[in-house]
Order: sequence, then C-alpha cells, then structure tokens
Amino acid sequence: MAIVSAALPEESRLLHTLGLLASGLARQPVAVQALARMPASAPAAGQAHALPPRAVLIGQPARLLVPANLSTQAHLHAATMAHASAHLRFSPARQDSSALKPMGQAVAAALEDARVERLLCLQHPGVRRWFEACIAPEPDPSDLGFAAFMARLDRMLLWPGRMDGNHWIHKARDLFENTATRHGLEDYAAFRAIASILANDLGQMRVRMDPQHHAVPSIYRDDNSYLWQHPESPQGEEDTLALQQTAARAAPPPSAGAGQQSDAQEGQSLDLDPGLELSRHSYPEWDRRSERLKTDWCTVIDTLPAWPEALAGKGTQAGRQTLPPLPLPPARQLDRRQRLRRQWEGDDLDFNAAIEVQVDRRLNLRPEPRLFMRAGKGPRPTSLLVLMDASESVNTPGPQGASLLELEKQAALMLAESRAGHRTGVDRLAIHAFSSNTRAEVRYLRLLDFGQPFAAAAATRLQALQGRHSTRLGAALRHASSLLAAEPAGQRHLLVITDGAPADIDVHDDRYLIEDARHAVQQARAAGIRISCLAVDSQADGYVRHIFGGRNYGIADDARHLPRRLSQMGARLAAGR
Repeated sequence: MAIVSAALPEESRLLHTLGLLASGLARQPVAVQALARMPASAPAAGQAHALPPRAVLIGQPARLLVPANLSTQAHLHAATMAHASAHLRFSPARQDSSALKPMGQAVAAALEDARVERLLCLQHPGVRRWFEACIAPEPDPSDLGFAAFMARLDRMLLWPGRMDGNHWIHKARDLFENTATRHGLEDYAAFRAIASILANDLGQMRVRMDPQHHAVPSIYRDDNSYLWQHPESPQGEEDTLALQQTAARAAPPPSAGAGQQSDAQEGQSLDLDPGLELSRHSYPEWDRRSERLKTDWCTVIDTLPAWPEALAGKGTQAGRQTLPPLPLPPARQLDRRQRLRRQWEGDDLDFNAAIEVQVDRRLNLRPEPRLFMRAGKGPRPTSLLVLMDASESVNTPGPQGASLLELEKQAALMLAESRAGHRTGVDRLAIHAFSSNTRAEVRYLRLLDFGQPFAAAAATRLQALQGRHSTRLGAALRHASSLLAAEPAGQRHLLVITDGAPADIDVHDDRYLIEDARHAVQQARAAGIRISCLAVDSQADGYVRHIFGGRNYGIADDARHLPRRLSQMGARLAAGR
C-alpha cells in the first residue's frame, strides 16, 4: 500500500515551504510529504468511529508525512512542523516498547510531547503561540474517559498555572514540574519513570483505554510512532510505521476475546455479574477536614451474589486445595448458671447460711450477714459477623500460588462448618463481604446470614465470591453494625478481614477513609458492638491500630497463616476476651 500521495502543484509548494520551516527548527533536513488520500466512505459496520488523521514522523532520513486533507490554517501547519522538529531534536527515537502496556505507552508519549515542546519553546519562544492555538479543546469536566484525561493533561502541561479540579491531573502536573526542576528537561529517563506512576494510577482508578480507537487529542501532534520500536514491526518496514491510523480505520471492531485480553493487559477486572440486588441503604460519612458527618453520603447495596455453576466449581476446588483442613480450638466460656449461695441479696434465703448464723450467735461470734442465694448468670449469647474484604487486590496470587481471597474463603468456610458442628462458642454466625465503586456503589454481599443453616447454597455462594473494585470500609462497617444491632441481646462481635488500608477511586486523601472507618468503629462501640480486625499486611500496624484500637486487631504477616489466626481470634471473641 502506498504511503505517499502524488501532490498537486499548489500542495507541492506548500509542502516545500513546510519542509524549509521544519528543517530550520530541527537543524537537519526534513522532507515533508502527503499521506495517501483515503476514499471517503462510511465507517465499517459495527465500527464505533474512525480515527482522525494524524501526521507520521519517520527518522533516518527525517520525513514528516502529513494528512492530505490537512487544514489550510497557517498556525496548524506551523504547530505541526514545530512539534515534529522538537521530536527530531530532543526525543530518543525508537525506544523499546515491549515493557509498556498500551496505556503506559500513551501516557509516556503525552509527557514526551510536552517535554520536547517546552524545550523548543525555551530556544524559540515564538512557537509557543502556535501550540496554544492548536492544543486539544477542553473536555467536559464530567468526562472521566481516557481520551478526556489525555486532553486535560496536554492542556495542564502547556498551562501549568491553571487549576483543573482533578487529583490525577494535578498530580501529573506536580510530578512533571518537580522532575523538570530536579533533573532538567533533558533527562528523558526521569520523565519515562513518572509516566509509569501515572499510568498505574489510571489503572487503579479503573480508567479504560481502547488502544484500537485511541488518537493523540491535539491534532497538530504526530502519532508518536517515531518514539517506539515495536517487537512486531522491524526497523525499515515503513508501511507499518506510516499508516497505523489508516489500518485502524479499516480494521473491524475488536472481538470479545481481544477485548478481554486488553482489559487483562491494563489490569482491569472483567465485568462480573453483580448478583441480585436486595435493598439499598444510605449512610453518612465522616469528613475529617470539616469534622462533621456528611448525611446520606454513601449508598450501600445489599446483594445476594450470583454463583454460576462453572465459577462455583472452580472456586470450590481452589479453596479446598490451598491448605489442609485446620481444626478450630474449642471456645472456653465460664458457665455460672448454678445457684449462687451466701449473697448479700437474692431471691431466696440460704438455709445453710441461716443455720450458721444461729450457731455463731450461740457462740457469741459475729455472724456472717450474707444470708441469700440467687440464680447465677450463664454465658451471654454470642453473635459474630465476619466481614471479608472482596476488593480487587485480594485476587493477587501469593508466593505459594493461592490468592488471599482463596484463603479468606477457606478460613470462613472452616469457621462456618465448625459453627454448624457446635464446636465453637458462637451461637449465631454471619459471613458477609464488601467492595466499593465510589460512594454511590458500596456492594455488600450476603454470603451467610444470621440464623441461616450452613447448607450447600451458602457454601457455593462463598466459594464463588470474586474480588472487584475498592475498599470503602466505613460504609460497610456502618451497615454491618446496623445488622448486628438487630441481634438478640448478648455479645455482638464484628470481625473484619482485610489486606490493606481503606481506599476508593473517588477519594484522593490517604487519611480520609481511614478517619471515616475509625469514626464508624467508635459509633458501633457506643452501640455495644465490639469490632476487631485481622489484617493480612505486614505494614498494617499503623492504620489498623488507629482504626480499631490497640487491643482489637491482629496481623497475619503471611497470608497462609490467615485460617489459624482467624480461628484463634474467633475463639477469643466467643469467650468474651
């Protein structure tokens, strides 16, 4: 396929003029040519949209291929030439891209575009107005798609004094400016490092990228193929370098398998069946800055999880084969239901004590005044709710191959089976899980409820549980506490199993959700509910102590110790210690 079209005479004069401009800015000969015109046709059936044309920069010898239908606006021509010249002067060409995922590659290219433009502006201040006139338009603030993030990033790095209102954009600006100050704009490796940080943050925020339909937002910038050496495109094969956007326009939409592979590459979880929604509840959230509760701030969705047969079978095998069964220690409880004698007051007279009083009086001794007896107190009924962290992070395999979620399932399953066999001091047991996708969707999964027998359906729901999204702990604690408050009077315990500090994608203050969880714990304790935590995180001591208190948490340094630690903590709570 031809990559250069035959130019008309007026186009030839324009391309020659642009070549002179580019050569002067790049300080090396640059040939400017037109890309082949594509026939005007509608997008293929099922294709969402076609990629807008972008210039293509090729090195050794330097050539810039511009779309044949490039606008006749002079400032757009000038900005295109200046940007390509900046790459030729300051960018290392054909960097290895094998270690970068598509999202990381796009973020690194955006930072590199801003870096070389700023270097060119330092030497030729007049070119700045060309870039400002052609920068991508400002997207809607409510648009949180990847293309919108890239457009806002381009604008923020061109005008760093502006305010955007988005934490990620401000973080990118701060990292870029700090790197420029500490290392200088000439240090390509330093900016490549911060690109990895920012791309990872976008992955944590679950921002999705469609690599086949992504284009550089600012139309004067080239497609950045000059920057990368792809394993599948050997150097010298110009067809694959020059017309990437042309192939994308003609390609069919990605298949389901390809979409799943892209999601996996970007670290995104697949959309799983959320289950049957039972009810919705609104809860407040503590704002540590204003020191007040935000009324009806979080929505907790009670959900009965789905358990497809294939997924349930897979989960059962994983849970059963991870560790051998571990017997739970018997709970030791003091039973004082027998009648207590020689009491200061009571319901009946203690006849033996009365006889001893008469004997003492005859012997002129001081009699013992405790003459009554009353019924002793038996052990109070115990209700234990185990609340499991079901966020995306628990799916990560550990050193032995088993993920934390699999170990959580096994530990909870052992606890439920022991309760069913009356081998623990727990009278009523519930096993729930939670995850969050912003404050508007805190999923609360009812795996085993109070008073429900531990049957095959409950075991299947437990084994089919999948980790997804984030960890908004405070809202889940408030909902679990409301369920425990409805339990019969006695010992009410809530045991949380988690692998990290509370976090969610709409909260950027590291302390915000920690303080909210601490406030939820204090509210529960005021209502007579004891909350404890078992953390599978060697660095958890600081935040779990702050949230739950010094005597109400345990840490399993190794996830494989989770079942044993859970059994020990469950027995201790049942005994009231």
